[in-house]
Amino acid sequence: MVNQQSQYPTFKQLLLEHLQGKKFKPCGEKTLLARLKIAPQFHALCKQILKDLVQEKTVIVRKKQYLPNKPKPETVTGVIHLHPKGFGFVELDPPSIYTQDIFIPKHLATECVDKDRVEVEVDPNSDWAKGPEGKIVQVLERTRTHVGAILHHPSKENHFFAYSPLLGSSKLILVSPYPNSQVGDRVVLKMTYWGSESSPPTANMVQVLGSIEDPSIDIECALKEFDIPSEFSKDALMQATLFGTEIPSMEGSSRVNLQDLECVTIDPKTAKDFDDALSLTVSSKGIYTLGVHIADVAHYVPPSSPLDLDAVKRGNSTYFPGKCVPMLPYELSNELCSLKPYVSRLTISVMMDFSPEGNLLKTNILRTVIKSQHRFSYEEAKDVLDKKIESPHLLLLEQMVKLASLLKAKRNERGSIDFSLPDLSIVVDKEGNPLGFHTSEYDITHQLVEEFMLKANEMVALHLIEAKKPSIFRTHEAPSPNDQEDFYATARSLGFFLPPEPTRQDVQVMFQKAKETPFTSQLAVSFIRSMKLAQYSPKQGIGHYGLSLDHYCHFTSPIRRYSDLVTQRLLFDEEKMDSDFEEIAKMCSDHERLSFRAESSVKLLKKFRLLSRWMQEDPGASYEAVITKIKPFGISFDVKELLLEGFLHISSLENDYFLFNSEQNLLVGERSGQVHKVGDVLKVIPVSLDLILLEAKWELSLPAELKRFPSKKPRKTKKVSSSKKRRRKSS
Repeated sequence: MVNQQSQYPTFKQLLLEHLQGKKFKPCGEKTLLARLKIAPQFHALCKQILKDLVQEKTVIVRKKQYLPNKPKPETVTGVIHLHPKGFGFVELDPPSIYTQDIFIPKHLATECVDKDRVEVEVDPNSDWAKGPEGKIVQVLERTRTHVGAILHHPSKENHFFAYSPLLGSSKLILVSPYPNSQVGDRVVLKMTYWGSESSPPTANMVQVLGSIEDPSIDIECALKEFDIPSEFSKDALMQATLFGTEIPSMEGSSRVNLQDLECVTIDPKTAKDFDDALSLTVSSKGIYTLGVHIADVAHYVPPSSPLDLDAVKRGNSTYFPGKCVPMLPYELSNELCSLKPYVSRLTISVMMDFSPEGNLLKTNILRTVIKSQHRFSYEEAKDVLDKKIESPHLLLLEQMVKLASLLKAKRNERGSIDFSLPDLSIVVDKEGNPLGFHTSEYDITHQLVEEFMLKANEMVALHLIEAKKPSIFRTHEAPSPNDQEDFYATARSLGFFLPPEPTRQDVQVMFQKAKETPFTSQLAVSFIRSMKLAQYSPKQGIGHYGLSLDHYCHFTSPIRRYSDLVTQRLLFDEEKMDSDFEEIAKMCSDHERLSFRAESSVKLLKKFRLLSRWMQEDPGASYEAVITKIKPFGISFDVKELLLEGFLHISSLENDYFLFNSEQNLLVGERSGQVHKVGDVLKVIPVSLDLILLEAKWELSLPAELKRFPSKKPRKTKKVSSSKKRRRKSS
């Protein structure tokens, strides 16, 4: 006979989970026991547990019905950061009892826009293992008064409904009349009302930028939409001009002179600024002395100067197809702070000695003057290594490859994962028309530059810690177990073996095997999506999960990242030690996210423009795509040629009655047995494009025999089983 008292904890947990569940409806004792299908022999025990829960005030009884005694929701304030998909996270005002941001589901974030200050009601029944969840009570302060938009369709009385990426397609803005405006105009709106569930937002048109059909204004419109400054102040331009184009001889004399050292730069073909140069010597005993030489931007941009104030407004350079919106004026970024060949430049050099096995022996950080001896593109450096062209720097490059291989092996030992993905950039003409793509393979020349930059950044972080100076670290928290499980499930669905609780080494081995398959890119994207975003923080100890480092900062790109500029100043005590580093780190993180969203929006529009041209040139052409997600109502896929996401509704699949199996993540045709799963390759045809909403309608390219036979059953899906998981990602 079962000892009932020993079952007390089990039944208590069962009752609590049901009572505190989101779908629980108050009910009496008899109904409650019936709902849970509790065997009669345990009724007495469960009744005792209910009495105890009432005594503990965990459960209350009203009108003979049990219901959970929910704590009163707490109200907090903070700034919301919205993801393009609609959900968001509220960064709370200090001080706060919560150590995590508050997650706001999409349907509870409709009243606000990115960076609004909001009041949030925290759900006391949140799954705290995943993080606190809440809803927006009210918007306390709007972050902006103007938005960029596109006139989508006319309304009554010469009004228009406009689409703003900031608000999304579910929240079109009602715009008052404006002279000569028409559908497709890209405009700047002054918001008069932000809308509610029952009424749309309203705005007045203040500027027409041009038509959606004009690709030459794509970048200008993105700058307006995301409020990124593109012009420098007169004071900043004057300050930059006063430096001239050459360094004064007296400046070079006060530094360590490394102008006779064999230094080279290795950058993309299209690069206009070169803020890092490399040198390497090897002693007779096999000791490597690596020099990572970074343009001394801090020398030209002191704190609170006009140049500094303009750099703070930007936070970083923003890179669009064919154009860079720089953090600093061209007089610095393309001249004095660009390590061009054959000219002297002021630098900060991180000199590192390594043993023949690649172990770090010592580090020295110096203010120097160098003279680059050659400007390599990645392609040219690779051709030299492959002996396709001759160069006096062949031995230097070969030695760099050896050291980089040693450092990469050390990084792999730590558990860092190497994706080795090619870099794809959109090629545009002078008018902004997309012409195609340029793919740059992640070969050994890219790898050696990356390894040397990573090591220099790590050494600078450690130096600042040892000197007990403040710093702005580049931090990257470990992903949540739920997000990791989603990635593991994707990997397994593609046929890769992973044990029940994979280690980082298991994931490393899997990615090594994936390089021999077509799924490398898909796995890498899935892995990146499973991780939290890297950000800046003055706090030590968080570490960098992706690199498997305890301490890491950004130092090697001061021309284009404000965090690196501040780090340079800290090295030589040129930044105020009482500066608000928390605020600087937050500003750098915010600007980085903003630039990423602006860059992504323009790249996506260029892809749609290119696809539109292809559709005109070859109507009905099909494109190869890989399935990335299976849902009961359809499949998501990536078009390989464009790296463009798409979706096929269930009605666009083969003529059949499809069953959705959530345990195996499959769609199965009942009549044909046709199976769709993650990783499958499809042929898809674009049917229509909307350049305003950036939406495409696709259909499956079917063999003729499948098109001839109509379905015998209604077009719908049937769930065999389901499991719902909430994925969280920040913008």
